[in-house]
Amino acid sequence: MTINTKELVLLVVDMQNGFLGHRSGHVLPIVTRVVEEFKKRGIPVVLTRFHNNPDSQYERLIGWTRLRTSPEVDLAPGLEFDGVAIIDKTIYTALTPEFISMIESHGWRTVAICGVATDGCVLKTAVDVFERGMVPLVLADACASHAGDDVHKAGLLLLSRFIGKQQVISSEELLAEIDKTSIG
Repeated sequence: MTINTKELVLLVVDMQNGFLGHRSGHVLPIVTRVVEEFKKRGIPVVLTRFHNNPDSQYERLIGWTRLRTSPEVDLAPGLEFDGVAIIDKTIYTALTPEFISMIESHGWRTVAICGVATDGCVLKTAVDVFERGMVPLVLADACASHAGDDVHKAGLLLLSRFIGKQQVISSEELLAEIDKTSIG
């Protein structure tokens, strides 16, 4: 794999207080480190923040009414970085019109994805990136599911089938590849 860092963006999906609990909170230090490493290398970082509006599909069809107000919708502590764009969304995918516009204006072709939930917003976003003709790279160790590790692993299995096994990698593998490509 060769990484063109000028066409690469790190997308941090929904790392919010309401999604980070005893089953998913362990990824916060990993995600924070990945963000720091990308920023150190001058590679852009975008964070998403999910909002569940009243009378949403999530409420009407699933009966889910969380992530409406602070502190649940707030980004997890430690993710406040200068120069990092934050995109608010009300759907699973991060490919909102705002993010698509950013992708097009910056010429990003590879989207490294981490965050929560592996089986929901991360999966949907990665498949949407794939279907738009770009390369999704899901950082398996920097993703989690608030439904637990078995569901996280199921999400990774589905991702490897949807976007290809070689696109589901560790954060260390990606950083090493970025450094190798930059040197070479």
